[in-house]
Amino acid sequence: MKNRKKQDNATAQSAIYVGFVDTPGLFASIIRRVIGQNYVHVVLGFDPELKEAYSIGRRNPAVPLFAGFERENREKILKKYPTARYQVCRVACTKVQREALQQEAKTEWERRFTHHYMVIGLLFLLAGIAFDQKNHDTCSSWLARVTQKVGLQEWQKPFPLVTPRDVYEQLGKDSCVGTLVFEGTLAELVEGSAAVVASEAGCAVGTAAASEFAGTGRDWRPRPAMN
Repeated sequence: MKNRKKQDNATAQSAIYVGFVDTPGLFASIIRRVIGQNYVHVVLGFDPELKEAYSIGRRNPAVPLFAGFERENREKILKKYPTARYQVCRVACTKVQREALQQEAKTEWERRFTHHYMVIGLLFLLAGIAFDQKNHDTCSSWLARVTQKVGLQEWQKPFPLVTPRDVYEQLGKDSCVGTLVFEGTLAELVEGSAAVVASEAGCAVGTAAASEFAGTGRDWRPRPAMN
């Protein structure tokens, strides 16, 4: 009976949620230029509202270089970046994979002050060199590392070279596995604003995402790769 239960858990369908974030600021603009995409930060979540979500990111939203493993605090980020644009995609997985990812995140949370943002690795990334520094990751290298560890996604490059653009292409709305469930500003995501409307695909889309840039010649969608 116990073996049957293990088999059921191994095949039972569940899901995780990957958040793609476009934040203002100089540091974000540098990353945006490097990867050629508006969404410069990725988050591993366990609900569509990202109430429980983890990443390698800023410990204080106002201080870009003070960064490491964090549980995302939506309200704190909202105070600093209310107009930050988000895409949230649902990625199907098994119940076992979801539980394993939650355990990975909780383990990292317990030792969060020893897991830092790999700033120096960005220089090697520009040169196409996979520089792996112990207890250091970027948001995308950590997400790639743990999703491969649980057998959810295979990455075709070393983890230090995985960028938010790679994650978007493999797990985002235009991939074979990602299903868009929300698109809009952080304020709309947190507050459940009435400005959130249903798209043709049935996902939640913040009207600010489409209207904020109307007539400006700018596009809120991910940018094409830069040559």
